[in-house]
Amino acid sequence: MTNIEPGSDTPQPQQHRAPQAEALLKKAIDIVAEARPVPLSASSMINKDELLELLQAVADSLPDELRSARWLLKERDDFLARVQHEGDEIIAVSRARAQQMVQRTEVVKAAEDHARKLVADADAEARRLRLETEDWCDQKLGGFEVVLQRTLRTIESGRSKLQGARDSAAAPTEPVSPDPFAEAFFDQDQG
Repeated sequence: MTNIEPGSDTPQPQQHRAPQAEALLKKAIDIVAEARPVPLSASSMINKDELLELLQAVADSLPDELRSARWLLKERDDFLARVQHEGDEIIAVSRARAQQMVQRTEVVKAAEDHARKLVADADAEARRLRLETEDWCDQKLGGFEVVLQRTLRTIESGRSKLQGARDSAAAPTEPVSPDPFAEAFFDQDQG
């Protein structure tokens, strides 16, 4: 007999019992094995009613046991289907997580590549600005050098005229110019 439990569509036996048919069949085999032999024959004498009663009990118990076995097989199949479904879900979740990790890795890799490009661009820009600054400073220093060389020549010229004026003061034979610094003076705006 089977019952359907509340909340379940699966029929379940009222009570799972150990298979009786197997025990009854063993008993029938024992009866035949222990039967007295008929003299001068290969036949044996058995109690016909006893054996028929055992075989009828086996036949009567088989439908219940077969239902029970079918129920156990169905339960096993349902369990295997549930486990397979859960396994498929776990695999799907794992694949999705792996895909997310790959995408994150690709995003990180792209970010690192972008960062390396930005650093390389910044280095190139810094190098360009440093070279431009060095060129500008070199031009200004070159201009100052020219001005300083002219100033130095003017100073040397002025000093040598002063020394020449002192020498001529000691020797009055040479005429002294009224403004000894006039030629030595350098006007930066005139070049």
